[in-house]
Amino acid sequence: MVNSVAPRVESLASSGIQSIPKEYVRTKEEQTSITNIFEEEKKEEGPQVPTIDLKEIDSEDIKVREKCREELKKAAMDWGVMHLVNHGISDELLERVKKAGEVFFQQPVEEKEKYANDQEAGKIAGYGSKLANNASGQLEWEDYFFHLVFPEEKRDMSIWPKTPSDYTEATSEYAKQLRILVTKILSILSIGLGLEEGRLEQEVGGMEELLLQMKINYYPKCPQPELALGVEAHTDVSALTFILHNMVPGLQLFYQGKWVTAKCVPNSIIMHIGDTIEILSNGKYKSILHRGLVNKEKVRISWAVFCEPPKEKIILKPVPEVVSEEEPALFPPRTFAQHIQHKLFRKTQEEFKN
Repeated sequence: MVNSVAPRVESLASSGIQSIPKEYVRTKEEQTSITNIFEEEKKEEGPQVPTIDLKEIDSEDIKVREKCREELKKAAMDWGVMHLVNHGISDELLERVKKAGEVFFQQPVEEKEKYANDQEAGKIAGYGSKLANNASGQLEWEDYFFHLVFPEEKRDMSIWPKTPSDYTEATSEYAKQLRILVTKILSILSIGLGLEEGRLEQEVGGMEELLLQMKINYYPKCPQPELALGVEAHTDVSALTFILHNMVPGLQLFYQGKWVTAKCVPNSIIMHIGDTIEILSNGKYKSILHRGLVNKEKVRISWAVFCEPPKEKIILKPVPEVVSEEEPALFPPRTFAQHIQHKLFRKTQEEFKN
């Protein structure tokens, strides 16, 4: 079913409009901090998103290994976001994944509409654009393609892009390799909290239940980038999020009261700590507020994989080992579904206040 309410952003962008429809214009308050992303990316001063080299993560040399793990833990506690390099997934595979997504999005909108999702009916997998789900009716300057990529038996192959022919193979292989990396990262984060290394993995559902959901974000060129956002400020609900991009800047992180632009680091994977790990760690690991800017000159594409616990099966709350009288639990027990509802409810309340 074609979404008749709002056209695809790509169609709007290519229609030759000089000014963007009012639904895409951000509040005056937001506009004060929206700047030229290319200028921002050039800045050398101020805090920079940490780059974590995973090459020595399993080193035989305990000192070398510990140093690498300590750096990852520190970045997770201080920033909650980092560029991962030497992550063990080949550059060639990353390029294949990106090429496949680019080719899919290069097809005419009519072709992509064959994969359209139906959000109102609760079918979120497929090709879509954001519906106005907030009180202000605001929209974001992006279209996307969303689908579950792991565990393999939970996938719905009927909605996977048929074009290009390499899409399924490249994406499946990437998901498999990423799942191995997830286990490694979770074990380091577990040890960092003084837990058994398998503990966080178990808390988020383990091999059977942790879901890897891929969202390819397509941000068309925008005639008035200073008024719009590709994605509004939010924290991820996931346990971890892994992001690839086409080397066009756009990601900004809200760090120490200021928006910091992530540089484009070749062959890296950006990793976010999501709310789920922030809750389990009782706030020791941070789920950072972030957003996406758009620009006039270049299309930006990013490939986000959200690693999510099952919606109802697990109660998310700080693990008992990180809670004490001095450091009481900062988060009440909720299922993942309840956490999402709670966030939506809070957001709606904020908007009505404004």
